Amino acid sequence: MRTRILDVVVLDRELPDLGLRKGNLDAVVEVYEPDALEVEFVTASGKTEALLTLGVGDVRPVADDDLVSVRPYRRSARRRRIMDRFSGPAAPAAEP
Repeated sequence: MRTRILDVVVLDRELPDLGLRKGNLDAVVEVYEPDALEVEFVTASGKTEALLTLGVGDVRPVADDDLVSVRPYRRSARRRRIMDRFSGPAAPAAEP
């Protein structure tokens, strides 16, 4: 499979610690030759929920008979702890 930036692909394995399921759609945002991809998972409203580096074998092309569905995204407790470490208080605004 030759994958390019901005291709829409399908997650081909479960990632339960991240709340991601086999079949989730994601967009390729970077290709790392020879065998890795940076992929972005977003909610239906466009909010980024995960940005991951995966192997090319972790995703597959979208097929003509794939059906898109919507489900609530539930972060795992582990993912919430990881994300909380990176989302500290906002920096104070600069004085004019």
